[in-house]
Amino acid sequence: MRIMIFMCGEGLGHTSRCLALGKEFLAAGHETHFGAYGYSKELVEKTGYEAHEIPSEIKLVGKAGSLDFKGSVEATLKNARLLGGPKLLKLTRDLCPDVVVSDSYYLGILAARALKIPVYLIINQSNMEEFFKSRGVPLRLLGELSKKLYSHTFEKVDGIIIPDYPLPYTVCRQNLSFSPKVKEKVFYSGPLVRQTPGEVKEISLAKPHVISLIGGFGYRAPIFKNVLETAKLDPEIHYTLISGPNLDPESLPEPPKNVQVLPFVKDPLPYFKSSGAVIAPGGHSTMMEALSFGIPVLSFPDEGHSEQENNAAVIEEEGYGRRLSYSSRPEVILECIKEVLEDESYRKKTERLRRLAGNLDGPKSVRELLEKELDKKGKVKKKKDGGSTQED
Repeated sequence: MRIMIFMCGEGLGHTSRCLALGKEFLAAGHETHFGAYGYSKELVEKTGYEAHEIPSEIKLVGKAGSLDFKGSVEATLKNARLLGGPKLLKLTRDLCPDVVVSDSYYLGILAARALKIPVYLIINQSNMEEFFKSRGVPLRLLGELSKKLYSHTFEKVDGIIIPDYPLPYTVCRQNLSFSPKVKEKVFYSGPLVRQTPGEVKEISLAKPHVISLIGGFGYRAPIFKNVLETAKLDPEIHYTLISGPNLDPESLPEPPKNVQVLPFVKDPLPYFKSSGAVIAPGGHSTMMEALSFGIPVLSFPDEGHSEQENNAAVIEEEGYGRRLSYSSRPEVILECIKEVLEDESYRKKTERLRRLAGNLDGPKSVRELLEKELDKKGKVKKKKDGGSTQED
């Protein structure tokens, strides 16, 4: 089976879960190609895979912890490539995949549909029009247009993969809304994480330890600055801050002795396994990684970012961690950290999700889904060891 994986390059979460799928597909003997752009493409290549350059669809910008919607629309239009669609179509035609998997990358879906190739969409949000509500008439109209576009797309793809726990444990559930017709093709795979806790070696970190990340956006630097101030209040709690590709660690204030600041790390999972809590924005993939490792989450969603705010609300509601904000004072942040470290109820609930993630085995379940569907078309034949090979 020849598989083409397209990924949205905004944020690192799309890339991380696509790498998890790529690893699974390759291990099963499937020819796998990656399509990416920007630092998403760089991460794929740093992981050791080749990546085809594809045009960007959207460009997200912001400042001081807040997503700038108007600025993002303007930046997207400014960076749009007029010939991006034809080039992507040619790439897909030349590679001639048996199936396309597109993680929130809609040009890839259009290319697959044009070439009559089976296509599966990975998303953790289906109500994208929420971004545009209460933002003035032009943006509201854009939101209505996007809703029509996405609704049409959902009906045309062969399947929709939600990289989250099935209900009632779904973290992104407040961001999902499908018509009855579309619901029939929705598949909850479980978290798509590159390694299981058993495959990751724990590293030596002073305990108790908290890991803090900001993903791919430099405007989230205020999270790190708040954590640095929090760390000064209790030197007995230790921290590792991992910066994203758009933040220079040298731009941060001098850290106290109980904090280490690291440049961008391509694989943060050993730090997850070795820590007692994770501080992060409200991005879905980081939450899935943390919960798959049984780690409570302290979420700082981007202000005005409805998808992240909804994710953080579920984390708080279900007792998987705490929801904070960029305006939370260091004293409050410290108490929330102590709460999730000391209150066993948090660890019990996240430990349950760790076990469930292992049982679901998201990457394997997606592979088996595609093999089953393409086997009906004569594209795949089974191996004795339970994997598969490409049909000649």
